[in-house]
Amino acid sequence: MVFSSLSFLYIFLPICILGAFSLPKLQWKNYFLLAMSLFFYAWGEPKWIILMIISTAVEYAGALVVDRNRGTWKAKAAVGVSVGVALSFLFIFKYLDFFTFNFNTLFHTHAKLLGLTLPIGISFYTFQIITYIVDVYRDKAPVQKNFGYLLLYVSMFPQLIAGPIVKYVDIEAQIRRRTLHGKDVGEGVLRFLVGLFKKAVLANVAGEVATTFLDGNLSTLSVLGAWIGILSYTLQIYFDFSAYSDMAIGLGRMFGFKYKENFNYPYIANSITDFWRRWHISLTTFFREYLYIPLGGNRKHQVLNLFIVWALTGFWHGAAWNFVAWGLYYFVLILAEKLFLGKVLEKIPRVFGHIYTLLLVILGWGLFYFDDMSRLRQFFSVLFGFGASAGATAGDVSILLNHLLFFLFAIVACLPVSRYIKERYIAFGRSSVPNSKLADAGVVVYAAVLLFLSTAAIVGSTYNPFLYFRF
Repeated sequence: MVFSSLSFLYIFLPICILGAFSLPKLQWKNYFLLAMSLFFYAWGEPKWIILMIISTAVEYAGALVVDRNRGTWKAKAAVGVSVGVALSFLFIFKYLDFFTFNFNTLFHTHAKLLGLTLPIGISFYTFQIITYIVDVYRDKAPVQKNFGYLLLYVSMFPQLIAGPIVKYVDIEAQIRRRTLHGKDVGEGVLRFLVGLFKKAVLANVAGEVATTFLDGNLSTLSVLGAWIGILSYTLQIYFDFSAYSDMAIGLGRMFGFKYKENFNYPYIANSITDFWRRWHISLTTFFREYLYIPLGGNRKHQVLNLFIVWALTGFWHGAAWNFVAWGLYYFVLILAEKLFLGKVLEKIPRVFGHIYTLLLVILGWGLFYFDDMSRLRQFFSVLFGFGASAGATAGDVSILLNHLLFFLFAIVACLPVSRYIKERYIAFGRSSVPNSKLADAGVVVYAAVLLFLSTAAIVGSTYNPFLYFRF
């Protein structure tokens, strides 16, 4: 089940909201959300629920050992074993076949590939349960003695299958103590609908254009077609993933949980370092707090630490060499900015920093898109005019003109224009009682329009993927 499906929008979600508000005790609400979250996951992959429960149980038991043996080798051993088990599950299902295939290729062996299906959301919930036991070990969070509550944290459907990565220390208190108000539901619904519109309308349209150019015969692709394709994918991946984060944050708000922001208009960044402060914030935060700093951070072996973090950041996204190359691409850029380029960017007009950043990010998405290295090389040759069939074709120009208004609207949606309008609208509503009522009515109309347009887009289109499901 995905958020942008009619069954979720008009059956599952209303039942969840009704149940959460009708149950009188918080404990009952929590167990109801747990049951609905497990049902949500089982809708698509029921057999992998057992894997998630086992992984959570290992961390639960490990944290109890840590709590009883603080300051001893037993606590360290419990953390090591628990984290090792969680990562081993991730390795087996996501990376084992990749290493086996490359081993066979390198040494001409014939080891059998397992061909396991990647459990949805395993990359996200694995990192979440790691934050739990590590934060308990660091004494940043209390041990959770209620297994159901820990499983609720891991399996909560708003952020289960595509993030954001929620740290246990940020959510623990909200599981035990939170209040539900109509205002929270209203604000959550609006945030969810904004994300739904970004997904169903913006991401899907951009994705259809991108696949038209990038999934075909690259030998017949023109230079203009290559640029339209990669620019469309640049829009798609931002709107797809930020939409999911918006919907997750909105859903959490409906049930009394406040998740941290995961995107902050990354395409307005004026450096690559700034871009990664704005893009997938929960992932970069995880790697910084649970890997980079423990390795030594900026204090010792900084270059090696950066190399490890960015190689793993790329590898986390997928078991393919292009993802590793994508991660190392950013390692080189960020290292260059730390060594000398950052000082140059501070001295030149900001507009040049924006252009530099956006161009490099777009090229990076080319690395990200093509997992076939031969097609990757061919695409970049076409992109820069080498081996292209033509500079432009009539079909390219036609597609561009037909989608021109869409591209303009999508580009504006990447900018903090909506945030400014929202701030002005809130100020207008607070200025007087009549204005407040008018503003409330406007919000209702706005939400209804978003829901109508999103529903119409879902019904009228067969193209509705979530890119980050495969991660």
